[in-house]
Amino acid sequence: MEITLTPGALPRRVPVPLYEAIRIGTAENKNDYFDIFLGLDKAMVEKLRARSLDTADTDLQENTSDFKRFGEGSYDDWYSKSRVPFALMHKNTGALAALVWLGPKPLGRKSIKRLSEEELKNEKTVESGGWHTIVFRSYLPFRGQGLMKEFVRATTDVYTHYCPDAKLWAGINRKNLASIALAEKLGHTIDESHSDPTWVAMTRV
Repeated sequence: MEITLTPGALPRRVPVPLYEAIRIGTAENKNDYFDIFLGLDKAMVEKLRARSLDTADTDLQENTSDFKRFGEGSYDDWYSKSRVPFALMHKNTGALAALVWLGPKPLGRKSIKRLSEEELKNEKTVESGGWHTIVFRSYLPFRGQGLMKEFVRATTDVYTHYCPDAKLWAGINRKNLASIALAEKLGHTIDESHSDPTWVAMTRV
């Protein structure tokens, strides 16, 4: 996939205001065309919620906490944790094809589906220690089309423009071999000291 970013479109700081979406570039993949946005507007959030509630997408349900995070939970609350989302939107249909987000989060801190009730209560007060999570997913029918490596690479570059000292890590289901392979291609390695038998923390410093 070929990506063209528009540097002049980048905002002065991130996160941008809630429900603001800024078109920062375009992408082309095998004569299919996409727009890249920093931030999500309300229509995009509704599409994200619908994707997250799609129980027919068994890979998404098995490998992410999005059903609880965006389907049952509040996007506003999630965004308040200084998350910076990037959306890949299909030009012809307006569909949400892929999502990447980054933001401060301590190394090894698991997603909400894997946290205890006590840990959930303290979620917003945990210090990141300079670590920033990176999370990525693609949606059907765009999954497996070769979109993600360049999309994740480009959005990571944008994020580190704002946070040059960020130490990046990804938390991935150990069975999700495709996401682990993608993270490795992007320079992440498994940190077994912060992993467990079902889940891996992958760092890039």
